[in-house]
Amino acid sequence: MPTRALRGAITCDTNSREEILSRTTRLLSVMFERNDIGFDCVTSAFFTATDDLTAVAPAVAAREFGLVDVPLLCAQEMHVEGSLPRCVRVMVHFDCDRARSELEHVFLRQAATLRPDLSRQGDDA
Repeated sequence: MPTRALRGAITCDTNSREEILSRTTRLLSVMFERNDIGFDCVTSAFFTATDDLTAVAPAVAAREFGLVDVPLLCAQEMHVEGSLPRCVRVMVHFDCDRARSELEHVFLRQAATLRPDLSRQGDDA
């Protein structure tokens, strides 16, 4: 069974522990639901957050979500002038038989502007 990579991103309204955990959990929930991912097939997850999100690491939300025995890594997103503020991004590696073209990457809230070609109607809400 091949390993696939799935991308996602979401924005936060504030730099608070509650906001970062809530938004990261929502992002993971939508990603796992839309792609029918089970915890047992996840290999690893790599999170980044913009430099204005410092209250908590997004990996804490992943642990609370149920990824308790999965290697997780967090890093600061590279600062690019004019880039989207207060944004959490993730790349999840998991095993599945589906083709890469069948996977649905998830970009929510203002992060939908990063990849409008991959966002569903209403994902920016």
